[in-house]
Amino acid sequence: MKIIGIRDSLLELLIHLGKSYHPREFLAILRENNGIIEEMELIPGTENRESSASFSISMLPLDPHTAGSAHSHPNGVLTPSGADLRYFPSAGRYHLIIGPPYTRRSWRCYKSDGTPVSMEVIP
Repeated sequence: MKIIGIRDSLLELLIHLGKSYHPREFLAILRENNGIIEEMELIPGTENRESSASFSISMLPLDPHTAGSAHSHPNGVLTPSGADLRYFPSAGRYHLIIGPPYTRRSWRCYKSDGTPVSMEVIP
């Protein structure tokens, strides 16, 4: 399914999660419904550290509505790390990175190969 955007209320929740986990990273799986990313799941067993967040790939839900992931970069660098680029293909097509100051401007979206992509915010 083609993704046309992310629900505004979910983006707000992800920004809040980034701020509340700071200075540790958070990691969530994103789910879509009719082409709109509007849900997220926190995966059991996720390890949240200052420089990374990770979980066992075997814990990913087998769900055709998985759209990608969202995670924070508490250091404020909103580009994918090498570890992100290795992880992205296993978790869907679209990946959000959120960072300080945790506002509506402090996030970016990338395709699984690390290519930046524009993501519409839908009310």
